[in-house]
Order: sequence, then C-alpha cells, then structure tokens
Amino acid sequence: MSSFPDFSLELFSKQEQEESTTCEPMPGSFPPWVAFTQLWLALLVVTPVNGQYVFSKASLVLQAPPAVFEGDSVVLRCHAKENIRAETLTFYKNDQALPLSRQSSELHIHRASKKYNGQYKCTGKKSWSLSNPDPSNTVSIQVQELVRQPVMTARPSRPIDGSPVTLACQTQLPAQRSDTQLQFCFFRNSQALGSGCSSSSEFHIPAIWTEESMQYSCKAETMNSQVGKTSRVFTIPVQRAFADFQTRIVPASKVVFEGQLLLLNCSVKGVPGPLKFSWYKRDMLNKETKIPKSSEAEFKISEVNSSDAGEYFCEVNNSRRSFVSRAVPVTIKVPVSQPVLTLSTGKTQALEGDLMTLHCQSQRGSPCILYEFYYENVSLGNSSTLSGGGASFNFSMSTERSGNYYCTADNGLGAQRSEAVWISVLDMTKNRSIPMVAGITVGLLIMAVGVFLFYRWFSRKAGGKPASDDSRSPSDSEPQEPTYYNVPASIELQPVYSNGEDKSPLVSGLAEITGYILEQGREDGKA
Repeated sequence: MSSFPDFSLELFSKQEQEESTTCEPMPGSFPPWVAFTQLWLALLVVTPVNGQYVFSKASLVLQAPPAVFEGDSVVLRCHAKENIRAETLTFYKNDQALPLSRQSSELHIHRASKKYNGQYKCTGKKSWSLSNPDPSNTVSIQVQELVRQPVMTARPSRPIDGSPVTLACQTQLPAQRSDTQLQFCFFRNSQALGSGCSSSSEFHIPAIWTEESMQYSCKAETMNSQVGKTSRVFTIPVQRAFADFQTRIVPASKVVFEGQLLLLNCSVKGVPGPLKFSWYKRDMLNKETKIPKSSEAEFKISEVNSSDAGEYFCEVNNSRRSFVSRAVPVTIKVPVSQPVLTLSTGKTQALEGDLMTLHCQSQRGSPCILYEFYYENVSLGNSSTLSGGGASFNFSMSTERSGNYYCTADNGLGAQRSEAVWISVLDMTKNRSIPMVAGITVGLLIMAVGVFLFYRWFSRKAGGKPASDDSRSPSDSEPQEPTYYNVPASIELQPVYSNGEDKSPLVSGLAEITGYILEQGREDGKA
C-alpha cells in the first residue's frame, strides 16, 4: 500500500483567491463575539495550492492526495471551517451523490483504478442556516498508470533451431514511484514458463525448437500482484537449422546393468566445421553438469554404476553457434545384494506368546525391491519398498513356530536369500515344576546332612566314655559284639509329579534316610 505526503490539497478558482477574506455581517440574532470567533476560525484554515498556502472563505474544504496511482488507497477528507452539521455531509462524483455505508467526513477508495476518475466535492449545511447546502471546492481525481504495458523481446529475434534464446520483458515506472518493486512472469501459449514469477526481467531458454514457434508473452506486476500489465502476444520465428543430430546408445534399450559398458555417440549433419563436441548429464534434480574430458563425438563409460543414471545430451560448437541435441535417458539397474535377516529382540530364543519382528534389508539394489519372509520354506508374507530401509514382518511366537527363518529380496534382476536364523520357543507352562523340585531337593539334602551331624555331635557329648566299674574286672566282662546299623540295602525311589500327590525318587530317598537316622539316634540314646 502506498503512502501519501502528510499534507492536503485544496483547489480554488482564481476569482475565489482574489476575493477578500473579510467576514460578512452575521444575522442580528448572533452576538458580536460569535462573529469574531467565526472570522478567526476562517483565518486559521489554510490549504496548499501549487505549493503555496492561501486563505479561503469557503465553508467546506475537500482535501485529496496530490497524485493517485493504480492500487493506491485514497482518502478524501471534507473539512468544515464553520459550524457544519456532520449528518448533512454528502460526497459527490461528477455531481452524482455517492451512497455511503455510514455518515462520515471521509471518503475511502481502497484500491484505486481508472473507474474512480472524476470530479469530487462535498456539501453540508450550517447548523443555523436553512438555505441550500454549502459546496466545497472541486477536486479532480485522475488515477495514473503505475505499471505501463510491458514490451517483450527475444534475443536473438530469429533463433536457429536448437539454439538458446533470452526473453526480455521491458516496462517503465513513473518517476514518483520509481522505487516500486516489480516481478516478471513469462508465458508460452498462456502456460507459465519456469517455476513462476521472479524479480528478473529476463528468462533464458537453453534451446528452442521449431515446434516451439508459439505465442509468447510476459507480465510485469507489483510484488503483491495487485497491479500488473501483460504484454502483447509475441511470436518467435524459430529457423530450422541444417544440424541433424543422431545420438546412438549401446545398449539400445537404454537400460544398463551395473558393471556393463555404456556407449554414447553423437553425430550431426549440416553444420560446417570444425566441430567441437561436449557432453552433459542432467540428473534427477534437473541439474546439468558438463562431463570432463568428453570433447569427442563418442562418450564411453566402461563400467557403469548407480550414480551414472540420468539424461545425456551433446553440444556441438562450430565457433559461431552452438547446437544442443535432445537428451537421452539412461537407466542403471543394480541387482539386490544378499539381504540380512535380523530379530527385534536380538535373541534367537523366545517364549510362548512373545511378539517377534523380523527385519530384512539389502544394502544395495534398484527399486522397487520385494521382500518375502519364510518359515521352513513356507511363505509368511511379503512387502515391497521404493527406497532403502528394508521391510519388517511381525507375528506372535508359539511352540509350533520353532525352526529356521529366512527372507528373500528381489527387484526383478534375480532374487537373493538371506542366511537362515534358528529360533527356539520355550513353553514355560510345562517346565514350571523343574525349578520347584530342584529347590525342594537341595533343601531336604541340606536339612538331612545337618540333622545327622547334629545328632552325632550331641550323642558324643551326652554319653561320653562310660565310667569303669570297680566291682567288675575286665575278666568278668562279657565279650562285646560289634554293633551294626540295620541300614536297608536299597531304598526304592518314586517319581515326582507336579500336583504333589507323588514324590520324586530323590525326595523320597532323602526323607527315608532322614527318618532312619533319627530313629537310630533315639535307640542309641535309650541304650
């Protein structure tokens, strides 16, 4: 939005400027001090005319900016010098009253254009007067052209087929608005060229062809696109050159496998020599790169890799003009490498009901890659990817799923299989009694040994060595027989069940041994 100088413009006729500024007699109903006050207020209101301030005895003054351009926001202000009733203010354009949404002393034009051209004034009634409304001065609004219609040119004006062309869009700004920022858009058959509008007034076409001898135009507009002009349609007469390009590629299918030979040959007819050849490559981002050491008509890559994919074209220069061939797309196919199968847990053992994630990935290979997962040569599912990262497969483990797992990767150039991974699944519901029996067994064993040792220690300390009897001689002693403990020759062991109704052989044997030791201890105590 444009800004205006901080002053107002008032237009007067020459006759009004020469009239006296003395105040006319007021009606008798007003006291003298009122007349003096009105005269003082009238003398205070001054407005600039042609750079000079003059006095006016008009009741209303209409102020407007000194210059109005397309797209400007304009405010016309109706200033009252005397006691004018605000509700009686009316704006006129070409002597036609303008309807306003609300009563105001200002008239707003939000976006100026040619349709707002005309003669403007305002009227209002004095609070003490019953006569017709007093008119203000008349202001002429002439909206000036901000952006002139641009003129489009081409360099060269008659390009040769395959040669570059530069389009130029020329326009001129008024001196008062010379700092206005513009942007330029270029069109071919009403279709935008390039990525859109830019601040550059030129657009470069690397190569123009005879089939592109169409209608071109350009548009110059403000940065906010509110004001703009379009040039007249311009036809570029493209001249057909004698240059006849033929680009040969080996292999002819334009699909090359990684490691193969790529051969490009560029031939041209109708262009006088000597000729200099240059080869260029355009990648997926439309970036053109000149290939070094490619000054011959033939360009060769002994072993291609994935980075060699793109569009290739040659340029022929005869020191006077350059000719560019059409681009030839070359696709490089890379077979997939052997995939690697990994587990989400990192462990090859799982429990019944665990959620397992298999991830399969090949480090190299042209998209699209199809990954498939197998369990004992039975397919579990597949997934395809257009980029790197591999694929994953989730499933719940069960005891029936113990076995070998592997995956395959295939992009149409031969499938590759990963190494097999063995995954074992444990059923803890069947093996829950094992740690319980082991704990009970060890506990009973420790208890039995402790009871036996305590018994032996207590027996020796309580009995000690028997005292000698003086009434009996050694000769009267009855011969002593050795004492043998009646230890069973064998102890039958019984199996252990998890419901507790039976006992394991180890637990049963330890219980019987413990009982036997305690019984022998009691008999020895009685003796």
